[in-house]
Amino acid sequence: MEVTSHLGQDLDLGNRCSRLAFNWAKRSFPVRGELEGQVVLTESGSFANLLQFGNVRIGITSDGIGTKIEVAERCGRYDTLGFDLVAMVADDLIANGIEPTGISNILDVDRLCETTVDALMGGLYGAALAARMAVTGGEIAELGGRIGGYGDGMHFNWCATAVGYFPEGRESLTGLQIAAGDVVLALRSPGLRSNGFSLARQILARRLGDSWHAVAGPEGKTWGEILLTPSLIYAPHLYDLLKSGVDVHGFAHVTGGGIPDNLGRILRASGCGATIGDTLPPEDFFLVLQEWGGIPDRLLYHSWNMNHGMLVILPEAALNGASRFLADAGFDSRAIGRITSSPGIVIASRGREGGEIRYERSGK
Repeated sequence: MEVTSHLGQDLDLGNRCSRLAFNWAKRSFPVRGELEGQVVLTESGSFANLLQFGNVRIGITSDGIGTKIEVAERCGRYDTLGFDLVAMVADDLIANGIEPTGISNILDVDRLCETTVDALMGGLYGAALAARMAVTGGEIAELGGRIGGYGDGMHFNWCATAVGYFPEGRESLTGLQIAAGDVVLALRSPGLRSNGFSLARQILARRLGDSWHAVAGPEGKTWGEILLTPSLIYAPHLYDLLKSGVDVHGFAHVTGGGIPDNLGRILRASGCGATIGDTLPPEDFFLVLQEWGGIPDRLLYHSWNMNHGMLVILPEAALNGASRFLADAGFDSRAIGRITSSPGIVIASRGREGGEIRYERSGK
């Protein structure tokens, strides 16, 4: 029997649909056979994939920013969304050890507005600079009534594909290197990043009404400002960490599905599990949303990242070096747990219920 939330959501539906999509995609892999562009990573535990061209391996991944767009529409601010778009694809690439190099985007709109397009693309440029990536091109498609949104401005959906370079002679991070006893180091992420917005918006609309975005929330900001917090981009600094020689066994980009799905994804290859006994303290707004929505702690950590943006899995001997490197790069990081030999992920909750939560399933 499937576990459902108070909003009637099937907690595993997204994972099952992802597996369906990947299984169909996997059937296409033999098409390239021994030709250039053959698929390197054939299992579903990866955040991106690698294509082989002679001695050169090129990484590729795609993603979008989802309904965070509505928050920008409500706040009338569009220059931060580029950081969310770049973070979603660049940090998926680095999760497999791939250096992000280029991004191409698709902007589907109902009608065009030059001011909005300019703000979006200016933000994308700034995010690309931060990620050390080039914006290689894109497409703007006018789809009329097929696209909807909030207010009277231009409504849109924004997605991207990113490519990256994988150095010759380096082993890709697939999760096979992870072993019991490894440390889980978390990099703090402000805000919701770019996932879990549908649930947050539903809760806020039910509690505060249609103008929830203008209502004051915790920490001296409006709810719109809290939810619009731009995503941090970890990729260039984590690539530098790999180049520095620090022994990294794996990365988990914590997006939709939170820690259980995304850490579980990279643990599948090794069959290991994890005990996360010292989770990062969540920002106040998470607990307010939990209370207003009547969300159990189990769903809390499955729906949102709870301020965990990226997880670095490494042997204990490498922990101090990695921590110093990331601190010098400006990131707040902390060891939050360990890899275990038995499957399943146990999380010490900082939600309103507290206690330990066990997730048996391992990822997408």
